[in-house]
Amino acid sequence: MGAGIPSLILIAVVALLIFGPKKLPEIGKAFGSSLREFKNATKGLVDDENDDKNKIDNKVDDK
Repeated sequence: MGAGIPSLILIAVVALLIFGPKKLPEIGKAFGSSLREFKNATKGLVDDENDDKNKIDNKVDDK
């Protein structure tokens, strides 16, 4: 189901044709920083959820 090497090469060639060689590094950098921000935000949400669950578990244990 995943993308194979030929399809990744095709995507790279199409991107090169559409954006040109000067814009591709800028687009890659922007995509990487966006992905990093998304990862940090989702990690924060998971940490918050785990904290909430631990608080609930502690309240149940106290009763």
